[in-house]
Order: sequence, then structure tokens, then C-alpha cells
Amino acid sequence: MHKFDYSFLNNGTLPSQFVNITSAIASLKTASLFRKNDFQKVFTELEAIAKIQSVKNSNEIEGIVTSDERIVQIVRQNSAPLNHDEQEISGYRDALNIIHSGFETLQFNENTVLSLHKTMLSATDYSYGGKYKTEDNVILEIDARGNRRIRFAPVPAKETKAAMEQLFLAYADAASDSNINALLLIPCVVLDFLCIHPFRDGNGRMSRLISLLLLYKNGFDAGKYISFEEQINKNKSLYYQSLKESSENWHKSRNDYFPFMKNFLGTLYQCYQELDKRFAVVNSNKVTKSSRIEATVLNALLPISKAEICRLLPDVSPTTIEAVLGKMVKSGIITTLGSGRGTKYVKK
Repeated sequence: MHKFDYSFLNNGTLPSQFVNITSAIASLKTASLFRKNDFQKVFTELEAIAKIQSVKNSNEIEGIVTSDERIVQIVRQNSAPLNHDEQEISGYRDALNIIHSGFETLQFNENTVLSLHKTMLSATDYSYGGKYKTEDNVILEIDARGNRRIRFAPVPAKETKAAMEQLFLAYADAASDSNINALLLIPCVVLDFLCIHPFRDGNGRMSRLISLLLLYKNGFDAGKYISFEEQINKNKSLYYQSLKESSENWHKSRNDYFPFMKNFLGTLYQCYQELDKRFAVVNSNKVTKSSRIEATVLNALLPISKAEICRLLPDVSPTTIEAVLGKMVKSGIITTLGSGRGTKYVKK
């Protein structure tokens, strides 16, 4: 069985590209928190729109479709589903609503995952909602000539429950380590869930629900206001390519998580960027430059230099960045490594 071990996220050898994108996400997250306090009505409206887009796109990725008009009616619960696809769509709506309204109390464990799966399939006549698979399944791909081949063989049915238990425990262990960034941990967990493929049907949609649950619980809620699922669907081929690359040698515990992590973080960054665009002019003076600089440094995975901060925050002057860094060092929040132009800053 695959060894569920995320300790590599704390070994200091992560690609530098992850430093930049996680810092950029942290900066945009800080901006959204300020805005949410002053524009609650706007965020409520954005959430309503994002729900429609999330329900539509997460199902569309799996070939489950209906008209845009019907999607709106189903999400707003103005109409009962008229066919099987709409039953699947209404189930995803209900599962998504549970996460949006109760993510703070939901735990990432077997009860939650099985319950969400049961809800997602509750409107259909399937009898296996909320139950792990009882037969082995495979992931197929079709080549240009229409020939099918097995791309990946997930965990056998008889080992699924044990594998999921290890996944839950490994996440809890890594999440308790303050040196492991949640933004890097979450995509690794989602990748492992997809490789286990614990259900007979609905694994892809469940992976997106789990993504949102874990992101929300860790304070990254852009997906509530800009559909995370829509961003995946827009770049579906890149998503599947990253999944393919990261699942190679998974059973031997020699897989490379980085391609999937990069795609996941890029998708989340797109959500935050889009959310930021909605407020490019409105209330711009409310989000202080100092708070953005502080968030960038404190959420950096590795020591970060002044030059790197300047690249991440091009609208902030080097003088302002230098002044804020000086105050942070003086207050003991961060410390310096190196000297001169090579000076880097790290959370103390």
C-alpha cells in the first residue's frame, strides 16, 4: 500500500516557485478579509453566483450537464430535477451547501466524507451513496484512435477502508505540524484521495468538495466567491495532465506531488486574482500596504528577500517594504539571514 507521509513538506527542499505563489495567495487573502468586513452584501451576492458556477462546472467536468437556465433553477431550489443528470446536479448542490454553511464544524474524517458522498447521490436511485466501493475500479484513457487503456489502477476495494483511514490520520498528523503550510498539504491529500478512488462513482466531484472543505477550514475561502470548479474546468486538460504526472509510481510511494500541487495552487491563485479584480478600485485604500507586506513575509515557506517581495508586490515602493521589514525585525516578529543585498527574512 502507498505510504501516506507528508513530512517531505517540512524538509526545506521545496521548489522556489511555491514560495512565490503561496506568498501571493496570502497577500490576496489578506486583502479579501479587509474587504469582506466592509462589503458583506457584495460578498453575499458573489457567493450566490459562485454556487451556480460551481455546481455547473463540477458536474460538467464529468459530462453531467443541463441548460444554464435549469442550473439556476436547481441551485436556487425553484424546480425539482427533471432527469438523471439533474438529479446528480441537485445532489452536488446539497453537498456544496453543507460545506458552505458548516465547514467550521465539519472534520476531515470518514463520517464526513461518507456523509457528503451520500448527500451527493441522494437524489438518484443509486444504492451505493455513502459507501466505499465493493469492486475494484480502474481509470481509463482513450487515445486518438479511440482505443482504451488503463491509465491508473486505484487501491483495490478490499484495501480502500484501510487506505482512507491512513489518509485521514496522515492529514491530521501533518496539519498539526506548524512548519507544514496548509496550502501545500491540501493538494497532496486531494491527490491521494483521487489515487485511492474510494467510491464506485463520484470520485472527481468528491475531490472538489474535499478541496473546498479543507481550503475553507484553513481560511482560504476564495472558492466561495469565485468558483474553484469553474477555474478547473477552464483548464481541464492541464488539470488532468498534472494528475497523470503526479499519480505515476503512486503505489510504490515514489510519485511526484509537485505537478498536481502546482496546478492546484495556480487554480486557487486564479480565484483570488479574479476576486481581487472585482475590488480593483472599490475600497482600495482600506487594505494597507503594511498588512500586505507582513502577510507576504509571514506566509513565505522559505526565507524571502526584499527583492522577492518587490516582485510580488509591484505596486508597493521598495522604501515602504524596507521600512515595514525594519519594524518587523525590531518587534521580533521576524529575523534576518545573511547581510547586504543577500539579506533574507523569516518568521521568528
